[in-house]
Amino acid sequence: MAKHTTTKGHKGQPPVKKARVDAPRALKPALKAKVISGEQEERAVKPKFSLRVKGSPRPVKGKGKDTAKVSKKRSDEDEDGNEDEDDDGLDSEDGPQPFSKPKPKAKSTKVQPKPRVLPTSFKIVAGSYEKLLYGLEGTVSSSSDGYTFSLSPIFIFPAHVSCIKAVAASPEGGKWLATGSADEIVKVWDLRRRKEIGGLMHHEGSITHLVFPSRSHLLSASEDGTLCLFRARDWSVLRALRGHKGRVNAVAVHPSGKVALSVGRDKTLRMWDLMRGKGSASTKLGKEGEIVRWSTDGSLFAVQSGSTIDIYTTSMDLIHTIKHPSRLHDVRFCKRVAGEGELLLVGAEDKLLSAYEISSDPSKTPKIVAVMTGHGNRVKAVQTLDIALPTPSSDTPSQGSTTIACTVSSDGMVHVYDLALVPASTSEEKVEIPPAAAYDTKGTRLTCLTLADGEVKSADDAVVGEKRKKTEDADESGGEEDVDEEWPSDGDEEEDEEEGEDEDEDEAEMESD
Repeated sequence: MAKHTTTKGHKGQPPVKKARVDAPRALKPALKAKVISGEQEERAVKPKFSLRVKGSPRPVKGKGKDTAKVSKKRSDEDEDGNEDEDDDGLDSEDGPQPFSKPKPKAKSTKVQPKPRVLPTSFKIVAGSYEKLLYGLEGTVSSSSDGYTFSLSPIFIFPAHVSCIKAVAASPEGGKWLATGSADEIVKVWDLRRRKEIGGLMHHEGSITHLVFPSRSHLLSASEDGTLCLFRARDWSVLRALRGHKGRVNAVAVHPSGKVALSVGRDKTLRMWDLMRGKGSASTKLGKEGEIVRWSTDGSLFAVQSGSTIDIYTTSMDLIHTIKHPSRLHDVRFCKRVAGEGELLLVGAEDKLLSAYEISSDPSKTPKIVAVMTGHGNRVKAVQTLDIALPTPSSDTPSQGSTTIACTVSSDGMVHVYDLALVPASTSEEKVEIPPAAAYDTKGTRLTCLTLADGEVKSADDAVVGEKRKKTEDADESGGEEDVDEEWPSDGDEEEDEEEGEDEDEDEAEMESD
């Protein structure tokens, strides 16, 4: 602060004020400091971190204590892998050094998806003209003669007010079940808790096809000419895909889950980009496609019309044309259990499920290698599922896993076949395979079919299963929460988290209209 003093001025002039400036308090100790040596003065004045122009060489390090600390700190940062934008390879006590070899960057390790654990049991859900929905549980047990398959009913009830034309179960756990009917409604069910979630009434025509591209999305086709993509989190419509002029007969999702194919009454084949929710290509077939199916590896697809099956590559090259002896109702690709290659399972009016051997080589004509017998009427639908087999009780070597084929027929029978019985080597004679298990609905005219995973038993799932059981027991005792908003499954915390991650990834590219 400045103190003012008053002095007398000259005669006839006002007094003059003189200002006396005191040193700032912060500097007083410095003014009173003793004189220090030159070396100590340099050390006291020199800052610990000096500024320099970016790109200029570092100054040669001295032997001072403070400088050593700074150098050590920087070297520690470099060893930790942190990039220093001023690090030009010249930081050395002895002066400039040649550039050192840069450390290779750590390779980004992608998280590999966990291998799928196969279920030890399975669920069969079939729809009928009589509006009834059948639910069966299939189990496998080992015996001295091999493996025994058995089917037992878990529910039978009228699900719609009109005939059921399509059913689908969500993959990898089979949590959700969707059913479509001529009443223009898609109903959603919680397959584990066996309760109805609600109805999706977006279509204005009969539902012709349902499929889950993933656990988090449902794709439906209808006679109104549209396809709808629903989000399983809240069952809202993400996209209404329009392009067909008339009824959509079938839709097939590529194994990658990114694209889908559809065929309809307008005699066109259309491709849909499910990531962007819009059509990407279309071509005229010249005939009405009734069914379209992708191969297991996604390199081929089949279009069925009447008694003819055309097999194309992804570049739309027609490599095979199969003329079946009778009218076809369903086709399905699956991998061989014994041997390499793919099979095309065909259900038809001839009461048989025929297995064609399919090759990507156009010179190899597809031929029937096995037929599944047992039905007394047309085979309406076929589905396949990979399951784990139990350890045999005898000295018979364990097979590990197999693929089952399930069929429904207008005779009211549900059959299960073990595709491990299809021979690995082709022969001139067709192998007849009887059903491994059967269930009689007493004359119900079955129309559609889906397979869902049953129980999964592994060391990793033991804790999850115990947690799920405890939570379900708590719900049954009266602690059930109101879940009408988002419809999650109580007692399924682990799987809900996984589904949430999948949904977040998919929703980043699938925004609602």
